[in-house]
Amino acid sequence: MDSEGFDAFVRSQHEQLVRTLVLHCGDRSLAEQLAQDAFVRAHERWERVRGMDAPGAWLHRVAINLSNSWWRRQAAERRAYTRAGARPAAGATDPDDVLAIRAALRGLPPRQREVLVLRYFLDLSVTDTATRMGLKEGSVKSLTHRAVAALRHRLGDVPVTIPEVLHGA
Repeated sequence: MDSEGFDAFVRSQHEQLVRTLVLHCGDRSLAEQLAQDAFVRAHERWERVRGMDAPGAWLHRVAINLSNSWWRRQAAERRAYTRAGARPAAGATDPDDVLAIRAALRGLPPRQREVLVLRYFLDLSVTDTATRMGLKEGSVKSLTHRAVAALRHRLGDVPVTIPEVLHGA
């Protein structure tokens, strides 16, 4: 197998493929996982793929198909939980809610976004967040309260599960 040719293919396609998948599925972590799965499939079929007129287009199609399959499985899982009258396992947030929450986060002023990332994504204490932001602890508490209130206002009925949404960002 021509591993050098494959390595060059990966280097030339990886960044664009991940960006495409982030736009398609709205989750960078998932996009990176799907990209890796697509590259595995390309590697398994490299002798055939490298001879194609547009191996990059084939790779992108495979990745989008993998993404579509992932979303179908998630929807089927949600339907099964609904039929069983059970709650989905932790971390099984509705993808539409995740996208809505991320959009609302992007709409917050930069300092409110920063305080939420430091407090919930990095799991810093109020004291550590205050130190990083150069604020007093009371200011961090107030800023956090205003940021969460702004998210709730923007989102209406969408449940705000900030840590889960930020970890997938």
